[in-house]
Amino acid sequence: MTSSGSVRTFDADEGWGVIDGPDVPGGCWVNFSAIEMPGFRALVAGQRVTFRAEAANQDGFAFRATKVWTGADEPPDQPPARGNSAAYSSTLTLTFDEPDAPRP
Repeated sequence: MTSSGSVRTFDADEGWGVIDGPDVPGGCWVNFSAIEMPGFRALVAGQRVTFRAEAANQDGFAFRATKVWTGADEPPDQPPARGNSAAYSSTLTLTFDEPDAPRP
């Protein structure tokens, strides 16, 4: 189901929150991964959103958001990522100097 509502709460550190709307009595649980926006995905309490939800028993809520967006038009569904992850990664290389030659 597609519905509109407002964000009750969203904890960016935890990556989840709750959306209220007429079609989701008691609220709809939302994870940051369902938010369609570039960059850091987070919502703000009171923000108006449109969302798709499914019936689920998620952390005490009867509904779970499967896609959330803030603009007037629904963004296209993104194909699942394949191969390399888009997650942050880094490397560290340590190089040691050769030890000094022993002194007599």
